[in-house]
Amino acid sequence: MNISFTKMHGLGNDFMVIEQMSQDITLSNHQIQTLSDRHTGIGFDQLLVVSPSNTPDVDFRYQIFNANGGEVEQCGNGARCFARFVQEKNLTDKAVIVVETNTGIITLNVQTDGNVTVDMGPPILEPQQIPFTQQQRQTHYTLSTSHGDITLGAASMGNPHGVLVVDDVENAPVESLGAELERHPLFPNRANIGFMQIVSRDHIRLRVFERGVGETQACGTGACAATVVAIQQGLVDNRVTVSLPGGDLTIEWHPNGTNNHNNKNADHVMMTGPATTVYEGTMTL
Repeated sequence: MNISFTKMHGLGNDFMVIEQMSQDITLSNHQIQTLSDRHTGIGFDQLLVVSPSNTPDVDFRYQIFNANGGEVEQCGNGARCFARFVQEKNLTDKAVIVVETNTGIITLNVQTDGNVTVDMGPPILEPQQIPFTQQQRQTHYTLSTSHGDITLGAASMGNPHGVLVVDDVENAPVESLGAELERHPLFPNRANIGFMQIVSRDHIRLRVFERGVGETQACGTGACAATVVAIQQGLVDNRVTVSLPGGDLTIEWHPNGTNNHNNKNADHVMMTGPATTVYEGTMTL
């Protein structure tokens, strides 16, 4: 099987991107794991698969697979890379691209400066829908862990997230506590775990332990979820710079459309950041 691919990254969160318009490719979990290996394969955090959409008024469909071969629902950094990919491959000449994912429709807007703004849709905060095994929606939840009782916020941006506030993100127990919370029984589908330091009302620092991957350089949905949790807890304003190890994203959210009651998308989370093509290649699998 010959595969043409593009290697891309969004703030260091890296991807192998393949399109199914001109090539018929189906990969097994084992093959994805083989390709993701950084010593013997291409090496990536996620694989993005670009396909045509059969839904009216939707330009493309894309799927996201973690390095362990498991398919996931959403990836913010991947969405930005997706938008740059379909433009650079001349698959579209649109600046505003409508994309179908496993969890619904998202809109991508490629800016003239090369940054991409992604309409991530409204956050999901009801515990049963995240999913998070709690009876009532709250801004703070207490969980028992081997590190003692910890307090976190929970939200879904198409995939489940738990977000903890820490004093110093550099010294946060991301590997140990992140791995434990990812598989905490209260998250039945597992979860991405964010460790968030509040710098100011418009700036947070964040590290994310991603479900099925481990800590990554950047997590777009994690940045969105952290901002939503911080706004819900009254810690930040509605537009925030999120500094991740790989760089900065700008996240904006106005809960319940507080900025514009006439805008049907006013409750949506908007994420803006870069997407970079590293190289293109072909390989035989």
